[in-house]
Amino acid sequence: MKRRDFFKNGTLTAIGASLLSPAMPGYATERNLRDTHKRAKNIIMLVSDGMSIGTLNMADLYLRRKTGQASHWLRLYQEDKVSRALMDTASASSLVTDSAAASSSWGGGVRVPNGSLNVSGNGEAHLPLWQKFKKAGKKAGVVTTVPATHATPAGFCINSKSRNAQEQIAEDYLKQGIDVIMGGGNKYFSSDKRKDKTDMYRQYKTAGYNVVKTRNELLHADANKPLLGIFGEESLPYTIDYNNDTALQTEFPTLEEMTRKAIDTMKQHQEGFVLLVEGGKVDWAAHGNDIAGLIYDQAAFDAAIGAAMEFAENDQETLVIITTDHGNANPGLIYGKDVNKNFDSIQNYKHSNEWILNGINAKTNTSQLKERVAYANNIALTDQEASKLLGYYANLNQEDGLYNPKHLPFSILAEIQKQHNSVGWISMNHSADYVELAMYGPGSDLLKPFVKNTALHYQMLQAAEVANIF
Repeated sequence: MKRRDFFKNGTLTAIGASLLSPAMPGYATERNLRDTHKRAKNIIMLVSDGMSIGTLNMADLYLRRKTGQASHWLRLYQEDKVSRALMDTASASSLVTDSAAASSSWGGGVRVPNGSLNVSGNGEAHLPLWQKFKKAGKKAGVVTTVPATHATPAGFCINSKSRNAQEQIAEDYLKQGIDVIMGGGNKYFSSDKRKDKTDMYRQYKTAGYNVVKTRNELLHADANKPLLGIFGEESLPYTIDYNNDTALQTEFPTLEEMTRKAIDTMKQHQEGFVLLVEGGKVDWAAHGNDIAGLIYDQAAFDAAIGAAMEFAENDQETLVIITTDHGNANPGLIYGKDVNKNFDSIQNYKHSNEWILNGINAKTNTSQLKERVAYANNIALTDQEASKLLGYYANLNQEDGLYNPKHLPFSILAEIQKQHNSVGWISMNHSADYVELAMYGPGSDLLKPFVKNTALHYQMLQAAEVANIF
C-alpha cells in the first residue's frame, strides 16, 4: 500500500497549511487529542444532497417531537463527538453549484464547471478520489437513493464532460472496479432499456459481482464478493411512500440497510475501504417543495448516519464525514400561533406530494382530488384550491423544474400545504449557502471552522496517509 507522509510534497504543504491545519490555539478538546496522529483505515462520507440548514433543522425537530430523541446528526453536536465547520460550495462556473461540480470538488480536488464530472473547462481531467484510494489498495463503494450513476456518486469515481452520460458511467464503474455500487437506475444497466442494448448486468456478473435487484436479495447477498445492487427503474421511492406501502417494503431496501450491507461487504479488507453514502432524494424533494418527501428522507439519511457511526465507534479506525453538497429551496418553519400544531401534522402524512400529484389526471374530478389529498395529508381542500390544482392537468398551465418531467404543480400544492403545516420555501432551485460539515474519527482534528469544498479531497488523503502521487 502507498502510505507515506502526505506533506512531503511542497505544493501539498501549502495546501495543508492554508486549509487543513487544526482550528485555533486553545481550541483542542479531548476529542481533538484523541483523534490526532491516527491514520484513518476507512472513510465513510455521508452526503444529504441538497440539504439546506432548514431541512436539517426541521428533520431534527420532527424526530424530537415524534420520538423524543434528537437526530443522530444533532446528537453528535450535543455530545461534542465531532469537529464542525461551514463549507463553501461554489463551482468553477457559478456561486451556485450543481451536484456534479460539487461532487467533483471532493472527487477531483478541483472546482469544475456545473454539469461536469472531474473535467475542467479546458478539458483537463482530474483523477477521482476513489480511484486514488483503489490504487492505494483500498476497496471503494457508492450508495445512493437516486440512480447509482447519478452525479454525486459518479463524482467520486469517474471522469466525464457531462453528468448526463449515465449509460457510460455504468460501464466506467465496472472498468474502475468499484467494489460496491447501490442505488436506482435500472434503465442504465438493462439491455432492454439502454440505447446500445448492452446487458451491463451480465457484464458485472461475468466480472464476479453479486447482482441484486430486490431488498431480500440484498439482505442475503454474499458479503465476500463485490456487489451491484440496482433497485427500481429510476430511483428508490420516497421514504414516506415506502413506509405506507408493503409492496415497496418488499422490493426496496432502505438507505440504512444499503449502508450496513456496503460496510459488511468491505470491512474485512486488510487495507480498508472508502464509502460514499448519498441521501439523493432529499434534493429531489427540495426541488419539488415536497415537505413529506423532504423530512422523511432526511430522517432516513439520519438513520444511515447512525449505522455509520455505530461501525466507526466500534472500529476506531474510521473517519466519518457528514455534510451536504449545496442548499436547495431553503425551506423553514414560519412563525404563527399554530406553528407547533401545524408542523406536528406532518407526522400524520401518509404520502409524498409526488404520490399525490402522480395520481391525478385531466379526468380527475374535484371530489376525487379532495379525497386523495385528505388521505395523504389530512387536509381539506377548498373547491377553489382543488380547481386550481386540476387546472394544471388540463394544460392551462405547465410547471417546469428540475426532476419534474411531467410538469406537475408542485409549487401550488406546497403553497396550499403551507397554511396547514407552516413550512415555507424560497424557490425550487439550488442555493449558494455555506453548509454544515461534521467529522468524527481519525483525521477529524484537521478540520478548520471554514473550508472550501475542495479541501475535503486533500484532507481525506491526508487522514488515510495516502500520498497524492497518482
